Amino acid sequence: MHITDTGEMDNKITLNHGSGGKLTGELVREVFTSRFGMTEPLTDSAVIEHSGSDIAFTVDSYVINPIFFPGGNIGKLAVCGTVNDLAVSGAIPLYISASFIIEEGLPLDDLVEIALSMAEEARKAEVRVVTGDTKVVEKGKCDKLFITTAGVGKVREMFRETGTGVRVQADDRLIINGPVGNHSIAVMSARKQLGFATGVISDCASLNHLIGKVLDKVQGIHFMRDLTRGGLATVLNELASITGMGMEVNEKEIPVEEPVKGACEMLGFDPLYLANEGKVLFVVAEEDTEKVIEILRNDPLGKDASVIGRVTTERQGLVAMKTISGGTRILDMHSGSQLPRIC
Repeated sequence: MHITDTGEMDNKITLNHGSGGKLTGELVREVFTSRFGMTEPLTDSAVIEHSGSDIAFTVDSYVINPIFFPGGNIGKLAVCGTVNDLAVSGAIPLYISASFIIEEGLPLDDLVEIALSMAEEARKAEVRVVTGDTKVVEKGKCDKLFITTAGVGKVREMFRETGTGVRVQADDRLIINGPVGNHSIAVMSARKQLGFATGVISDCASLNHLIGKVLDKVQGIHFMRDLTRGGLATVLNELASITGMGMEVNEKEIPVEEPVKGACEMLGFDPLYLANEGKVLFVVAEEDTEKVIEILRNDPLGKDASVIGRVTTERQGLVAMKTISGGTRILDMHSGSQLPRIC
């Protein structure tokens, strides 16, 4: 497992192992992928050839605290997260399963509201929840409600390798569809023990229709990844690692809403590492940049889209950010969790 700063072996799981950053990667690789025979790079969905066509298959669990937050709840989050993992893999999401672990004492009205949210989000995303499972555990054995989903989609042949990074080239442009950090701050504001309110709404949304508009009109989409645990900086580091190229971003071009900036300054958080549930990074051929921006900005989920940087052959394997003050800052892979239980 992980070697601590003191040189001792850490043989216990901590919340930091669920951060989506460096320790999560170590956990997945050292415990799971080596034993399951999985190959790198690890993507948001597995792409599997079946009967002459490719399907994308993904699975995720949701343990967010609290289960209701400004802009959504654990049910909406589960559908959006599953749909987005399929969409960024170049697939058209089709079917979802949902498994519920319910703590004794959860108000039935809360469960009904969550189920209705899931049904509504599935309808908007044009996917079907087709199977599932339900378990109830004793009070204190679960934190109200945990949901596990799996999703299946049909892969667009041209974009089969979009999640792997193999198509990324020098001078490709890095584009995101809007401000980062909203989800984490919205969830934080809903945690009563923090006594902190910001008015920030989670960006939780299904992105398959937005992504579909781009893929229908642009061939030069070389990579996509939704910016969930670990945020923008973590995804950029993962991309730099799997491609061996450098990522150069411009701080002034990365959209962050003022209330999110204020909350981060107050609490010592970096918005570039905060989780999002409605943001995607596109890596786009230079000549297609303006077309992608135009498509995104004509959709409510991409109205604040921005070109934040480019892929370069310099600083290979690293992410370098030109700061507002004119300097350069290396964005490392985060080793801890700024805010646990965020998805």
